[in-house]
Amino acid sequence: MKTVTLIRGEHKGEEIMVVNFDFDKTIEDHLIGFPNLKRNSSSGKFYLKNTAKNLGLLFHHLRKIRCYVDYSELSQKQVETPVKRKRLFLPPIDSFHKKDLIRFRRWLEEKRLSPHTVNTYVEVTHFFVRYSILKKSKNYSRDLVESFNYDFIVCEGKSVSYQNQCINGIKKYFLFKGMDIGALDLIRPKKEKKLPVVLSKAEVRSLMDVTHNVKHRTLLSLVYSGGLRIGEAIQLKVDDIDSKRMLIHIRGGKGKKDRYTLLSQSFLETLRQYYRQYQPKVYLFEGQNSATYSTSSAQWVLRNAVLRAGIRKEVSLHTLRHSFATHLLENGTDIRYIQELLGHSSPKTTMIYTHVTENSIKNISNPFDDL
Repeated sequence: MKTVTLIRGEHKGEEIMVVNFDFDKTIEDHLIGFPNLKRNSSSGKFYLKNTAKNLGLLFHHLRKIRCYVDYSELSQKQVETPVKRKRLFLPPIDSFHKKDLIRFRRWLEEKRLSPHTVNTYVEVTHFFVRYSILKKSKNYSRDLVESFNYDFIVCEGKSVSYQNQCINGIKKYFLFKGMDIGALDLIRPKKEKKLPVVLSKAEVRSLMDVTHNVKHRTLLSLVYSGGLRIGEAIQLKVDDIDSKRMLIHIRGGKGKKDRYTLLSQSFLETLRQYYRQYQPKVYLFEGQNSATYSTSSAQWVLRNAVLRAGIRKEVSLHTLRHSFATHLLENGTDIRYIQELLGHSSPKTTMIYTHVTENSIKNISNPFDDL
């Protein structure tokens, strides 16, 4: 049996699979004309986009001429990704469940959960209830949750984080309904342990330099210089800035905890310029049609700055917070102080920054240098 090996490659920034085999006229003739298959003009190798669908089609195509297809060198993640099925359409919710979800929202608000968490839990529960209507199920069983998880989350290619949010929301809904969630044994999947993306100080400076709007530059500078979450930044009030003690008072942060963080002397000059120009009354950053600036507007500001600065990393507003913590650690700040500034409950959360600091990596001697 002839062997064809599929090797992972890249062409013009796109992941491809290269079809590798010892020259054989039968295989070559059989491959010519295969949909979307291209050929490198210099090497003569066949290749196509690396997707689960293409892999399946090519596999069956080569099996027609009794070829053994070795795809072990392809990305395991790509091989295991299921082919996306036909989109799942959920029926509209009925009046009974609509009223039930309104009561569920009020119940969550009474628990004093954050508005963002309440909206997320109600949204995912709304999808789950519509799914139960689709399945004509009157009982909220573990099987129904697992079926919803597979059809609505796994097959739709949604993230592990979103899957956890769905399970958390459904658990809260079951508690609201007075159901024994312990008996259902709903388990959340483990998150991938990814290191945070961190910008260098030069990259942070370039973001500020290309942001000419005073309000936008002040917002980005605040998030970085104080290590704030974006929700904390847009909820900040004018009175929370303590320029005498050079501190910023964060009220009701994550976990409903108050804390203080640093007020940079350099940032204070930018802040005063912003205040003179915009004259905010209550909240430091006020929206055009709302009391506070919106998160989506803040995200747009950052995206625009990243494009202008030519930064190719996957940057979010939280990246500025990660960068603040990492730069403090690189400057020799005790990790316990960083934990307090960030508002982390556990030092384990803060310890992740020890894995991305430039100093700790630079101090390691590379064995290649000793050859």
